[in-house]
Amino acid sequence: MARREHRISGLVLAGALLTLLPGFAAAQELRSYAIVADAIPEPLTGARGDIARGRALIVERSSTCILCHSGPFPEQKFQGDLAPDLSGSGSRWSEGQLRLRLVDAPRLNAATIMPSYYRVEGLHRVGTPWRGKPMLSAEQIEDIVAYLVTLRE
Repeated sequence: MARREHRISGLVLAGALLTLLPGFAAAQELRSYAIVADAIPEPLTGARGDIARGRALIVERSSTCILCHSGPFPEQKFQGDLAPDLSGSGSRWSEGQLRLRLVDAPRLNAATIMPSYYRVEGLHRVGTPWRGKPMLSAEQIEDIVAYLVTLRE
């Protein structure tokens, strides 16, 4: 029971913080994607993301990544410790595996506190401003994936 309450609290916190961040409430058309085993092998946008924009999204807290994760971000004094360190992400997971983790982490681990940043259907306890809308755009997902695959150590 405590684990479930922790998960809900994490989702509520992430959702509440995103409503305060600029650029996240814009309605957009969701792009289709195919899940193959434990990955989404093809980019959501049909193109690779931008590494610099991906790092900026993580470091500027706009995606809420470093609320829970830590990593090679010396300029950020306060980083999360609830989730795996992002250092070495590109060595641990493929590009497609990273993409699925961002799009729909609970598909891989139902007990995770990481929200689905792109999937919108079948979710529970979604704040009113986010119903039917992704937390990150397809482009933002691809930018973050492009950066994470560069983290080899």
